Amino acid sequence: LADQRNLPAKLINGGVAGIVGVTCVFPIDLAKTRLQNQRQGQQVYKSMIDCLIKTVRSEGYFGMYRGAAVNLTLVTPEKAIKLAANDYFRCHLSKDGRGLTVFREMLAGCAAGMCQVIVTTPMEMLKIQLQDAGRLAAQQRKPCIIPSNRLATTNAVLSRSYNVVPNTSPRAVSATQIARELLHTRGIQGLYRGLGATLLRDVPFSIIYFPLFANLNKLGKPSPEETAPFYWSFISGCVAGSTAAVAVNPCDVVKTRLQSLSKGANEETYSGIIDCFGKIMKREGPSAFLKGAGCRALVMAPLFGIVQVMYFIGVGEFIMSQSSLKLISD
Repeated sequence: LADQRNLPAKLINGGVAGIVGVTCVFPIDLAKTRLQNQRQGQQVYKSMIDCLIKTVRSEGYFGMYRGAAVNLTLVTPEKAIKLAANDYFRCHLSKDGRGLTVFREMLAGCAAGMCQVIVTTPMEMLKIQLQDAGRLAAQQRKPCIIPSNRLATTNAVLSRSYNVVPNTSPRAVSATQIARELLHTRGIQGLYRGLGATLLRDVPFSIIYFPLFANLNKLGKPSPEETAPFYWSFISGCVAGSTAAVAVNPCDVVKTRLQSLSKGANEETYSGIIDCFGKIMKREGPSAFLKGAGCRALVMAPLFGIVQVMYFIGVGEFIMSQSSLKLISD
């Protein structure tokens, strides 16, 4: 019952942590998406740093935050669902208040990962279109990469949003426009393209992250009854987040490729997860599945470190207590 009363506080903690984390690491996430979408022989960016420098030069400082609005809007419910669901399932899987076995911790993480994709899939779908637009424009500005007679046809859904033709820049487009167009042309399935790949990434991520964090955090507790120090919770969140992120990076590459609607020249399309895995392995080799792994680790480490800090500080609990006091005084 106590856990149910604390649910609003947990939702607030997850939401605040998501907003703070995304604001800090979004440029790295943009670099990750662009690096993952590059094909052999068509590289626009050599590394994360090179990608960020070129992005600032061609699109300005705020070009690094392309797609951030949709992420900031939806990351609150996404992180809130993930963290609250994990707490809920951990509570129901624990026997008489005793600690969970590793298997049960993994089971709780699995259930949390399955819950969050309701929000994650459309969020990632819209974010990727906005993040990748700059790469496509940069690719088409390089004649050595894409000869004019071999330009790919832009995806019909985005043809009115992105003016992807030689020697022009992509017109500004919002997530709302893309969402509206997808709903109009493909229905709700359009927003949930790549759902299977998102599950394939987020379920294993949660299975690895939550038990790993719980056990790492346990090592920092002075005694079983006491909580781990502030810095230890942060380090545990960072280590667990980056480890899980790198472990599931192959699934993230597949998800990014499947959700990218607009393609450059000679960039193949995929009919599904197995087709995508097969084509990447055949044409780019196993190393392609590690594209953006460093970026993803750099994104997830502080993101989940911040999440645990918010829980430690108790931002949600503070806000809820202030609200309660105000209601009593009124």
